[in-house]
Amino acid sequence: MSAPSPLSIQVSRLTKSYGSHQALRGVDLTVKTGERVALFGPNGAGKTTLMKILATISKPTSGGVLVEGVDLKDKPEAVRRRIGLVGHGTFLYGHLSAYENLDFYGRIYDVPRRRERILQVVEQVEMNPRLHDRVGSLSRGMQQRVSIARALLHDPSVMLLDEPETGLDQRSASIVWSALLGSGSRRRTVIMITHNLERGLELSDRIALLVKGKIAHETPTAGMSLERLRELYNAHTGAKE
Repeated sequence: MSAPSPLSIQVSRLTKSYGSHQALRGVDLTVKTGERVALFGPNGAGKTTLMKILATISKPTSGGVLVEGVDLKDKPEAVRRRIGLVGHGTFLYGHLSAYENLDFYGRIYDVPRRRERILQVVEQVEMNPRLHDRVGSLSRGMQQRVSIARALLHDPSVMLLDEPETGLDQRSASIVWSALLGSGSRRRTVIMITHNLERGLELSDRIALLVKGKIAHETPTAGMSLERLRELYNAHTGAKE
């Protein structure tokens, strides 16, 4: 039996065009199993486009993606079973309760002991009292908590996080990060998009800067100061203090 691959995500020469606009212009990125990568970049750099492709929501124009050795183009369903996504959209049904939403997704992913697992993830995001409330009646912050519970439900080995703190206060954000990153024996592979340089530096093993559709810089975060990260960000993006 062969050993598991040390690489969780392999992105090779990835491009994505919308008409004449090229959102991604040859992205190369590898993420080791269990590694956490923070992806920074200015608005319009292609961060969300890249995340949508990794999540199988959008198809690349060219290039390739492997997730745990599975080709995204050939087996998108197998890739979806390996990933959890928290994005700008909640992917929830407003007319259903939080529990009904989670039960629906649990059926899609064939989650064993579904009710037990739903109660477990709901406790992780601390929203037990609102479990049977209709999602459309919940605040944006509470909807985001349900969305995060949904992303965790099938216990994915890879988490894709596109600004997961949206709509959350500081306490809620702390709860969410704890739930998403986990503390068990298995360390999830994580790619996170955030505009919060301090948060990204704190939670990641490596940072990658995406600028004009290409990876402009990558570096480990060990020993890096926030000041140094700001210098790198400004130098590669042209941002000003």
